[in-house]
Amino acid sequence: MGGGDPGGNPRLRSAILAARAQSMPNDNIERAIKRGTGEGADAQHFDEIVYEGYAPGGVALIVEVATDNKNRTAADLRSIFTKNHGNLASSGSVSYMFHRKGQITVPRDVLDEDKLLEIVLEAGAEELTSDEEHHVITTAHDQLYAVAEALKIAGITADSHKLTYVPETTVPVADESIAAQVLRLCEALEDNDDVQNVYSNFDVPEEVLAKLSA
Repeated sequence: MGGGDPGGNPRLRSAILAARAQSMPNDNIERAIKRGTGEGADAQHFDEIVYEGYAPGGVALIVEVATDNKNRTAADLRSIFTKNHGNLASSGSVSYMFHRKGQITVPRDVLDEDKLLEIVLEAGAEELTSDEEHHVITTAHDQLYAVAEALKIAGITADSHKLTYVPETTVPVADESIAAQVLRLCEALEDNDDVQNVYSNFDVPEEVLAKLSA
């Protein structure tokens, strides 16, 4: 989708950045691009599709897939939602609750937070937050590549670069049985070979998560 030229395809640029962050060789990246765009002996055609749905408790889900058989994937996802007390929804019924963003993670010990903030804000980032291990940089979806390039020029190696969906608000799920159903649905979706990413807006309290993982 968008062609094989990363200069004119932000999604492809993001995928290449993510691959390089995982030390994938350039030859492998080039072969994958040719396969995806229908070039060469290994050419394959994949459709990228975004499905929307609901989990128990009114939790919204966005599911990104890449598939060579849309009918099979749609049937598989419908079955997964149904078996796990959820339901697929029509396009647009969930996505308005999320914002499309770029996200870059940098190891916390790489650079002082104030200096990093100065670099990424100048490059067009929106926000910098930090936890015990990482700095997390949030960008507009079309500024991910520019901010990643600014970090590269500054000699800063990021752990990951990706496009993501950030929920506008979260849905609290304090009921243990509902939380278990939501987590089972998300895990079942992630286990499907065609599913690339699952995004949700649920917020489960730490004590409930602890009980479920015990």
